[in-house]
Amino acid sequence: MERTESESANGRRVVVIGGGVAGSLTSKLLQFDSDLTLIDPKEYFEITWASLRSMVEPSFAERSVINHKKYLQNGRVVTSPAVNITETDVVTADGLVFGYDYLVIATGHNDVLPKTRQEKLSQYQAEYEKIKSSESILIVGGGPSGVELAAEIAVDFPEKKVTIVHNGPRLLEFVGQKAADKAFDWMKSKRVEVILNQRVDLSSASDGNKTYRTSGGETVHADCHFLCTGKPLSSQWLKETVLKENLDGKGRLIVDEYLRVKGRKNVFAIGDITDVPEMKQGYIAEKHASVATKNIKLLMSGGNEKKMSTYKPGPDIAIISLGRKESVAQFPFLTVSGCIPGLIKSKDLFVGKTRKARGLDPNLVEP
Repeated sequence: MERTESESANGRRVVVIGGGVAGSLTSKLLQFDSDLTLIDPKEYFEITWASLRSMVEPSFAERSVINHKKYLQNGRVVTSPAVNITETDVVTADGLVFGYDYLVIATGHNDVLPKTRQEKLSQYQAEYEKIKSSESILIVGGGPSGVELAAEIAVDFPEKKVTIVHNGPRLLEFVGQKAADKAFDWMKSKRVEVILNQRVDLSSASDGNKTYRTSGGETVHADCHFLCTGKPLSSQWLKETVLKENLDGKGRLIVDEYLRVKGRKNVFAIGDITDVPEMKQGYIAEKHASVATKNIKLLMSGGNEKKMSTYKPGPDIAIISLGRKESVAQFPFLTVSGCIPGLIKSKDLFVGKTRKARGLDPNLVEP
């Protein structure tokens, strides 16, 4: 193992594990106030909620897949997964060891992703070609990803037969019944077939045979399929670290009102990995990043702990885009669908806004 030490850290060594929505923003906000190291298995940050648009319009990914070094001018990027945490260090799969004074864990969910930005862009191109060359498409999973992908395909390729198979009683189970019903009605209006309360056996379609069987005995004909089911939290590896006692029964890190891992003074957790009782969404992960950043800056400058910022979950708000112009939006006392909520999200999917928050030109495509 190779120890990597900073020249003069002065208690300002910050290690951020995970370069997703929360980790990228934290790194950006702390880069000039600390000796910062961002540890991530891949060289880029992706605006994940824009990924489904990139499958029908690959050029969209040029703005939504961003090399970490584009927004981090003053921190080191380590492209390797973290595999261990001790009281003082983080160890990566490459055997590098980074000492920390403050640690931020923002590992989100497990996903198998290409390591380089170029590979990720090529993946979107391949998925687009797959959609374009298929007459019928099966989407497994009726959560936000499955619904948004079905909508993108239905709007851009109205001639294609799209089927969603979902093992729950309704689409979008993370929002209320009213929003789920509006999404279901929209699907029906676009001739997307929705099969609920059933699983699909993906191995039932052998080579050359494009017929899939469901657990309810139905058959679905599809030239290709996309798996849009939930991914597990990226916390299994933490069970072998000093934080093993800080995980709850669901594998989430237990945090206090300052987003510090409970019982620890210098370890923060943000984003989907936390046990905060709220919808897990990108804009919420950015709020976590903002609170954790303020608190780390305060602690680094020797400020009074009593002046730390607290995080309080806000009301549950969700906007699910339905293609390029429409969406269904759930607010605390109102659920609406159509072009008006579509104006909020669907055209640009907050890509410009998210780039701006990281100090980047909202419209610029990376060379």
